[in-house]
Amino acid sequence: MTRRLVTRVLALSLLVATAIPILSGDSAAAENVVVGQALPANQQISFDQIDHSGWDRLLKKYVNGRGQVNYWAWHESAADGRALDDYLRVLSTASRTKPASRQSQIAFWINAYNAVTIKGILREYPTSSIRNHTAKVLGYNIWKDLLLIVGNTKTSLDDMEHKLLRKMEEPRIHFAIVCASHSCPRLLNEAYTSANLERQLVANTQVFFANQDNFRYDVAKRQFYLSSILKWFAADFGADQSAQLKAIAPYLPTKAAQVAAIENSVSLSYLKYDWGLNEQSTPRSAGR
Repeated sequence: MTRRLVTRVLALSLLVATAIPILSGDSAAAENVVVGQALPANQQISFDQIDHSGWDRLLKKYVNGRGQVNYWAWHESAADGRALDDYLRVLSTASRTKPASRQSQIAFWINAYNAVTIKGILREYPTSSIRNHTAKVLGYNIWKDLLLIVGNTKTSLDDMEHKLLRKMEEPRIHFAIVCASHSCPRLLNEAYTSANLERQLVANTQVFFANQDNFRYDVAKRQFYLSSILKWFAADFGADQSAQLKAIAPYLPTKAAQVAAIENSVSLSYLKYDWGLNEQSTPRSAGR
């Protein structure tokens, strides 16, 4: 065997060896970040009893009516960084086994998703997009590796969305959970609660479709331009286009659009998703 051939064989062997962890899904290179706290079962309480007032205060302080977040000010405040950590520890007191209303569970997991996302962004700040922190193969992925302890179980953002909230068959959660991006729904500047859940879901869904970045109706072409959320999660709204359009019809901004949706008399196109950070204009962002 020539020296050149030996060199090639050795290089190929090294490449295969280093690829094995990738192909086998080894996540050893990923850094798990755990938030919240572990508690014995006798210190856990029902979802119905969780106090979301600490989260509500932070949202009112740092989130405007358009759902934009003042990450810069929040990041600069050590006290409110600790307050967010305190709220995450409150979420950890929830029991997964004690009886609780469906409304309390939905409100809990929406708040948990949004609070953990904010925690993840503040941890990386300054950043321009959550997609800067979602490694697909090796390394840290905020959706998979940032874990909140609830009922002594570590739960990722992906788990909250796909294994918990989507299983509750409430498609309007897609207009309430926020991935810190421009094309996400508005981050409501109040905590979701069981008592206000229906009002909050209706309001945020209406606001979502009233935004032309998420929905437009070209009457002449009989065409809807929809957020990509409606493509990615179409099955959550119904088994086919007719059912899906009927599900969103009550929330569309005009009577003409509502009628067209109910009649299923339109074709669909999907809008490009903007993953830029849902950040308020701040001294820091203005100077970039």
